[in-house]
Amino acid sequence: MSEPYNPETEGAQMSFDGRMSYGDYLQLSKILSAQSPLSDAHDEMLFIVQHQTSELWMRLAIHELTAAREALAQPDMRPAFKMLSRVSRIFEQLNSAWDVLRTMTPSDYTSFRETLGQSSGFQSHQYRQIEFILGNRNPAMLRPHEHRPEVLQLLTEELERPSLYDVAMRALSEAFPLPEGVTGRDTTKKHAPDPAVAAAWSNVYKQPETYWALYELAEKLVDLEDYFRRWRFNHVTTVERVIGFKRGTGGTGGVSYLKRMLETELFPELWHLRTDL
Repeated sequence: MSEPYNPETEGAQMSFDGRMSYGDYLQLSKILSAQSPLSDAHDEMLFIVQHQTSELWMRLAIHELTAAREALAQPDMRPAFKMLSRVSRIFEQLNSAWDVLRTMTPSDYTSFRETLGQSSGFQSHQYRQIEFILGNRNPAMLRPHEHRPEVLQLLTEELERPSLYDVAMRALSEAFPLPEGVTGRDTTKKHAPDPAVAAAWSNVYKQPETYWALYELAEKLVDLEDYFRRWRFNHVTTVERVIGFKRGTGGTGGVSYLKRMLETELFPELWHLRTDL
């Protein structure tokens, strides 16, 4: 009979007194002690972990989107493509997380819902930051964060920057000059579909070999919005499955509010041009 495996014989580090371990590097003592259910309901832990891990993935998405926006403003925009692809994969992970949450039944959720008070995912400042970066900008959405000055400042500063799509359109304008109303617009507001932008993107799609970088950028943006839309759809489906058409804990219409969000287009010209090609 063989001896039990001993990783130390192969050189594995086994003593960490005064040295950095896996848990030290990842600060797991902080992360794993951050789950504090307020009820005795079994499924409240699922609810907490689901939302905490979603916030961690959104933290990474913001990191990648911020870097991608900076890269798109450079003469060689191609490094941004990997970052945008990564964000799409992040939203694929977020989509899969809804499958876990959907194992919670209406009865399970009802057993602890009152402990949530007025808290709601609607109030997630990281989700709002992602929307602002992607171009879905509405200054009224700053109000839920007025009680936290540092968050309010972060989101206000984001509104003052060009969105990811604004930067993409500026890159597009170098090949197909766009009106000042597009490249110099008020970035605190949501971009409205513009015929000149639509025509420029259409030209890119008609001549992909000539404008390959812009062509690839366009498809990376469409891919990202595709996954983002799926995440929103899965959100609606999960909420309807768990609470039906009850009003959300944060005061929104719940499913009715989320369904309105499904109609939002982040990069409208990139979707509309497909009909005309």
